[in-house]
Amino acid sequence: MGFLDNSGDIILDAVLTDHGRQVLAKGDGSFQITKFALGDTEIDYTLYNPTHASGSAYYDIEILQTPVLEAFTNNASSMKSKLVSYESLTLLYLPVIKLNTLNAETQLHSAGAFLVCCDAETEGNSDGSNANSIGVVGGVNVPGIIFGSSLQGSNHIKLDQGIDSTAVSPKQSLDQDLVEDMYSIEIDNRLGSIATFAGDRVPHDFIDDDNIATYTVDLGLVSPITSDKNSDLETIAGPRGTSLTFKVAASIDLNTSTYLFTQLGGTTTVGSQSVRYIDSIVRVTGMKTGYSIEVPIRFVKSII
Repeated sequence: MGFLDNSGDIILDAVLTDHGRQVLAKGDGSFQITKFALGDTEIDYTLYNPTHASGSAYYDIEILQTPVLEAFTNNASSMKSKLVSYESLTLLYLPVIKLNTLNAETQLHSAGAFLVCCDAETEGNSDGSNANSIGVVGGVNVPGIIFGSSLQGSNHIKLDQGIDSTAVSPKQSLDQDLVEDMYSIEIDNRLGSIATFAGDRVPHDFIDDDNIATYTVDLGLVSPITSDKNSDLETIAGPRGTSLTFKVAASIDLNTSTYLFTQLGGTTTVGSQSVRYIDSIVRVTGMKTGYSIEVPIRFVKSII
């Protein structure tokens, strides 16, 4: 990785994604560029100076001369801030994607992440009789703990999309160009996979050379937000788009072995139970706006 000098001629440096290179390598004529993205992650727009002593031609000179990163293919690091274009000239606000933790079934655990139980011992029995479990207390699922082995229980991850501003009434309709009806979900395939609220596994699109699995989801996991009133269960203050709900399933490696826990994680306690853990994230990106959010995940396994 390096920097490109942007002080003179405009430089275009483009690379294929991991998946694009895989398709190109097939050499069977199936390779065709259908989508591309532009980003401005390294640009600091606060450098715009409307009081520059040399006049308006120099207001943005520091921005234009900012060195930009060479294009690189690591999807975990590149293109975190994507540029988008809209035809409407009256847009004052753009939608965001927010984690909705306002319901008992969608709360974060007190550890600051969603805890994904990797085996039945860690999940626990519905009557709470398993002394080694962390998922059930008094016959009730502990908030913020997802059963990543059985995929049972009602705890799940919920993301809401819309304009999060009190300056616009939630009764107003969100422009259809801004409503996300499809999302991309990325997760470390060594650790887990994506499942529906009902517990059905979602097929991935592809797995790149960094073991990051990408899922494209729409109806089934995505639904419109019908409420147009603010309440204690609504995390978007203004006009609302869609809601995405899903669960995270633990991989078979985490379910049956402690190897990755020793290589990538550590040990801690949840309540009074000692557990092995690995911290990770699930990245969710709206396919229309390019807005992304990272959801904190902690895979856990009881030490018996």
